[in-house]
Amino acid sequence: MDSVEMRANRIASLIEERLGVRGQGLEAKLRRAGRLLPRWVRREAAQLAQAERLLGHPKLMMQTDPGALEKAYKHCESWLEQIDPAARRKERILGLLGVSAANLLIVAGLFITYLVWSGHV
Repeated sequence: MDSVEMRANRIASLIEERLGVRGQGLEAKLRRAGRLLPRWVRREAAQLAQAERLLGHPKLMMQTDPGALEKAYKHCESWLEQIDPAARRKERILGLLGVSAANLLIVAGLFITYLVWSGHV
């Protein structure tokens, strides 16, 4: 069984690798990721971050549920491993191009409407 620190580092590295979110440690990456992560992934990753924080306090660490941490780690890891960074990049570029094309069509339509209305065409 991996340690809590190793699991938190693994989730943090997956967030950085798959989503491109930088930061020092899992907590910082979770704050910066924001809405890139679903609520349930943020919640379960926050459990791991809290357990990592409690590592320095052995008595407090005993209050954490190892089964829940295992489940949270597996859920986060499986969701993050499904993300394809290249596909996300492609979708973002295509979305930007789509918005630009729509804006261009709107401006061209308004310009043609103006020309017709003013009697130039």
